[in-house]
Amino acid sequence: MLSYRHAFHAGNHADVLKHFVQVQLHLYMNQKDAAYTYIDTHSGAGVYALDSNFATKNAEFDTGIGPLWSRTDLPPALAEYLNLVKGMNPSGKMRYYPGSPYVADQMTRLEDRLRLFELHPADSKILADNFRKAEAHRAEQGERARGRRVIIERGDGFGSLKALLPPPSRRALVLIDPPYEVKDDYRKVKDALDEALGRFPSGIYAVWYPVLQRMESRQFADKLKRLPAKEWLNVTLTVSTPGPDGFGLHSSGMFILNPPYTLEPMLREVMPYLVQVLGKDAGASFVIETGTQVTGAAAARLGNANGPRVPVGNARRASPLSGTGSLRLPGQAMPQRASEKPAAEGAGGAKSAGPSRAKRFSRPEAGEGRPVSRSRDNAAGGKDRPDERFDPARGDNQPRYADQRRPSGPRNGAAGGARRDGGPAGQGATGGRPGNGRPRNGGRG
Repeated sequence: MLSYRHAFHAGNHADVLKHFVQVQLHLYMNQKDAAYTYIDTHSGAGVYALDSNFATKNAEFDTGIGPLWSRTDLPPALAEYLNLVKGMNPSGKMRYYPGSPYVADQMTRLEDRLRLFELHPADSKILADNFRKAEAHRAEQGERARGRRVIIERGDGFGSLKALLPPPSRRALVLIDPPYEVKDDYRKVKDALDEALGRFPSGIYAVWYPVLQRMESRQFADKLKRLPAKEWLNVTLTVSTPGPDGFGLHSSGMFILNPPYTLEPMLREVMPYLVQVLGKDAGASFVIETGTQVTGAAAARLGNANGPRVPVGNARRASPLSGTGSLRLPGQAMPQRASEKPAAEGAGGAKSAGPSRAKRFSRPEAGEGRPVSRSRDNAAGGKDRPDERFDPARGDNQPRYADQRRPSGPRNGAAGGARRDGGPAGQGATGGRPGNGRPRNGGRG
């Protein structure tokens, strides 16, 4: 789909989170002298005018860069981002806002390379024009990059990512932020990252995503946690309580694979400030998660004690009230229902071959006051159990059950009949019948 134009959303709270984190990733990459490649799969136009008809239609910049513009108490890490934006507006008036390609252009060095992709024809042309002007201005200042520093291609960044990895310098920062207008974008992001990690596992991959009510968005971060990266970091920013209709962007996140070790402590310093300044109501909050990817045989070896709590399978696909959800941890067996617990070991030490089935009613066994199940005999112990089949051809003076008519004589407990709750006739309920329903916690481990 080519209907999405980021100019409508330029400078909102999601842009603040995305570009603030991007600045910090560039600063980390710049600490080494070796050059690196920056890849932007969905670049947009590069620069946006906040006084244009697109931006002023909803004025979303009032939820992001607007409240930060005149602040003088910004944390140092956030001030670095705001100084970059103010560098585009030398007059002091908030007029232009940078997209991720311009942030990368300002933060990278002459030896670094930028590979930018944009599928929308109008935005792709604007992006090329903006960088052509920037290169001309840089040349007037005597700054000339070695080779083609910036390459812009009109096309799908998902399909082009494979050809660029691994980069010649073996260092790369990849930003993926599609519009997510179609549900398929969530799957494309995961598939592209899975393949990219297979070709270049040491790269830094940053993914922006909206936090919406739709199922694909709510499950997205959990799916990214299972990708084969050594470490991951997930940070979300919520500025207000979502409305009952579910419309509007109230929260967004940045998911980073192979994050710098400096990123988490910096976020814990800055995120409370962003919630305080950009928050609209009591629903404003932030979340920071970190972890390592452990799946398969590694999860079975580590178990729950030594490994991270990573959901496995399609979590909560079933109704949470049905007791059949698949939310479990690596190495953890599927939860057993109360009626599926293995039978106790017999005298020979062998367990019954299969789980017992739920019974409807029972009667007392010979000489004992405990209930006996009318379920089918299992393979291990069926031969020693009495014949409990009901005989419809019995006479009026004959016992009700076939096992009560054996040559061994009448059974001791046959005269009194049986209670429907499983206890002997004339006695109160003792709770001896095992439960046949699901546990109160829904059957999940």
